[in-house]
Amino acid sequence: MLLNNSPINIQYFVLIVFIFISSCEPSKEQTTTSEAPIVYRDLEAIKKDGKLTALTVYSGTSYFLYKGQPMGYEFELLKRFAKHLELELEIVVVNNLDELITKLNNGEGDILAHGLAITKNRQASVTFTNYLYLTKQVLVQKKPDNWRSMHWHTLENSLIQDAIELLEDTVSIRKGSSYSERITNLSEELGGTITISPLSGQMATDEIIKQVAKGNIKYTIADNNIAKIMASYYPILDIEVPVSFSQRIGWATRKNSPDLLKATNLWLEDIKTEVDYNVIYNKYFKNKKDFRRRVKSDFYSLNKEEISPYDDLIQTHAENIDWDWRLVASLIYQESRFDPNNSSWANAKGLMQLMPKTAEELGVVDRSDPIQSIKGGTKYLNQIWKRFENITDSIQRTKFTMASYNCGLYHVKDAQKLATDRGLDALVWDDNVEDMILALSHPKNYNDPIIKYGYVRGVEPYNYVNQIFERYAHYTQFISE
Repeated sequence: MLLNNSPINIQYFVLIVFIFISSCEPSKEQTTTSEAPIVYRDLEAIKKDGKLTALTVYSGTSYFLYKGQPMGYEFELLKRFAKHLELELEIVVVNNLDELITKLNNGEGDILAHGLAITKNRQASVTFTNYLYLTKQVLVQKKPDNWRSMHWHTLENSLIQDAIELLEDTVSIRKGSSYSERITNLSEELGGTITISPLSGQMATDEIIKQVAKGNIKYTIADNNIAKIMASYYPILDIEVPVSFSQRIGWATRKNSPDLLKATNLWLEDIKTEVDYNVIYNKYFKNKKDFRRRVKSDFYSLNKEEISPYDDLIQTHAENIDWDWRLVASLIYQESRFDPNNSSWANAKGLMQLMPKTAEELGVVDRSDPIQSIKGGTKYLNQIWKRFENITDSIQRTKFTMASYNCGLYHVKDAQKLATDRGLDALVWDDNVEDMILALSHPKNYNDPIIKYGYVRGVEPYNYVNQIFERYAHYTQFISE
């Protein structure tokens, strides 16, 4: 239809266009800001390096240490994903949640593995994977201290029952979080003001919820699955008021890593059909009994910087041999899971799994006694260490020492001979002697005339060394030296 040229019609048309243009402009609060990746590193480059570097957060659901073992929803999935890609996994903890996306785009990690709500604002900077799970945001508030003795109606009246009651009140949340975004939108939807008290990006959601339980913060917002598990330990919390519809939670990759994104999505599609995935999810978001047990423990890294009940002993004797005590602790966990009564089929016993003859030579009378076991075990490590004086690299020397502790000094010496015979470096464990210790599982190798001590189940010392150092890397993330 053609417009007439009358002044009234022209003015009407201009007014309609103005309203249309105004409605298309984002409000100040809704403006998206995008960050572009400054490095290019996709799946091919990652596979070439042999290592997947994941950015995550130190929290009671994503990644933490409990009784000497690294744990967490994100951590367990990442281990499986790296194994699927046949890659080594490196975890990088980001202490400030506000820096997660920046660090990803700066190339400090390959994948951002933390439960982020998939929002339009974040999609301007990263590409999200298919969602891992759905959740919704809820208000977290504290009940009165005497709530157990209160009449139900009185208790109900003391709490916010609807999000609209937050108008003209204050909610404490991380400024750059999806929770902050939601409160801004909620204020607009309700036609009023909900003030945001900004919290440090260094505070994980579970730590913020804990502050509400203690009465240090009046209100906060959290994902329902995290709020539920926290409320199981802090029953004084009320988490019944929803403030959002369902939201998708996912991981993220840089926008210029399409192959990694595709590989991640294909793997997520497969694992989400497996029982294993549901077991992991339930373990961290639904198993209230396990969560309460962790939170009560001194050996839960969110409570204290302690690995085991024997930290003081380990520190004393590790210092005597000039080893990092966290490395010795990782070895003890590998040997006995910190159980002083642990014994093996071969009659090794105690925290450091000393054999009867070795214990006798070291002056250990009671192998189940933690003091004697750690003193004797570290002394034995030092004796082995001195047998590798020609290895100048301290890390390589440590690996030779650990392998010998596990399978015997002379099997390792045989592996060194085999390495020399095959043109490998007999003074380097990684990719050299470790390959020969594996080779000594096969008759054509252990029957070689240069081999004196015969067969060894090489996969055991091989995994032993790798797993101790992998765990040690986790310990250094959580526990200061």
